[in-house]
Amino acid sequence: MLPLRITALAATLLLAVAPGAFAHTEHCKATSEKEVAALFDRWNASLQTGEPGKVVQHYDKKSILLPTVSNKPRLTAEEKEDYFEHFMQRKPVGAIDSRTIEIDCNTAVDAGLYTFTFGDGSAVHARYTYTYKWNGRQWLITSHHSSAMPEHN
Repeated sequence: MLPLRITALAATLLLAVAPGAFAHTEHCKATSEKEVAALFDRWNASLQTGEPGKVVQHYDKKSILLPTVSNKPRLTAEEKEDYFEHFMQRKPVGAIDSRTIEIDCNTAVDAGLYTFTFGDGSAVHARYTYTYKWNGRQWLITSHHSSAMPEHN
């Protein structure tokens, strides 16, 4: 009878300890506001190449783009590339007007106001939000929302 009790006690202890023994600990990528701000500069530099594929490389495979000058959400790499192909024909250059950055474990949010100036001298002022995720190798955009500022307050 005693070996049965010892076995039952051992099984109970194993079940009590096992969940912690197999817990997955997430490693958080150390980053800074400066590094997160530089992600926009990286994206904007890709925009200047005139090659839509270079811009799309900054987006996670499972991401959404809600673009500035289109009402169609872009979910796939092909849809994003199509948007940037047309957008880049206007020779846009982005500049941050104001921003707020939040950093968490392997995620970051950069939100604020920016202006795109186009090759013909016209400009669009817009609100933006970029959310980023560290994938173990690089920061990628998981969502990008950009909308032109309303005409009136």
